[in-house]
Amino acid sequence: MATLAAALSSLATLTGCGHLPFTKTDESAAACPAAVVLKPLAQSAVFTGPGMGMRPTDVMYYGILSEIDAKCATNGDTLQASLDVILAAERGPATKGDSVDFTYFIAVVGPGDQLLGKKSYGVRIGVPQNSRRAGVTDHIEAAIPLAGQAPGALRIVAGFQQTPQDVDFYQHFRGR
Repeated sequence: MATLAAALSSLATLTGCGHLPFTKTDESAAACPAAVVLKPLAQSAVFTGPGMGMRPTDVMYYGILSEIDAKCATNGDTLQASLDVILAAERGPATKGDSVDFTYFIAVVGPGDQLLGKKSYGVRIGVPQNSRRAGVTDHIEAAIPLAGQAPGALRIVAGFQQTPQDVDFYQHFRGR
C-alpha cells in the first residue's frame, strides 16, 4: 500500500499523454499495453460543499470508474491509443442537481512501475431526475512515445483524481 501511495503522489506531479488524433500515415496495427482501472482509485465521492460534513449522509454523488478499453496503432516510435473509459454516477443522500463533474486520470507506466506520463480529464455525468444512476463512455485519443520500448512493456492505468477529502472519507468509510 505504501508503494501505491508513493506512486500516486508521483502521479500528481507529472504530465504526459496528450490529445492527438490518429493520422493515417505509417500506422500499423499494434498490441496495446494492458489497460486497467486502479481498484483503490475506482471510486470517488462529491460532498455537499467545502467545510461541510464528510460522512456518507453528506455525499451528493458517488463516482465509479468501471472499465477502460484500448485500441492501438503505431506511428513510428509513437503508440496511438484510442481509449474508452466507462464511468458512472450514483445519487447520494445529499443529492443536489441533475449532473455531477468528476476528474479522473490516465497514466502510462513502464517497467519497474516507472511513471512515464499522466493527464487528467474532466467528465460531466447527467443523472435524470427519475434515475438513481447514469453512466457515460468518455473517449480519449492519446499519443504515447514508446522510446524504443515494446507496447507490451507498458501499462495504461486509470483512476479518479482523489482529493484529500476523498482519501479521508474512504479511510473512514469503506466505499460503495
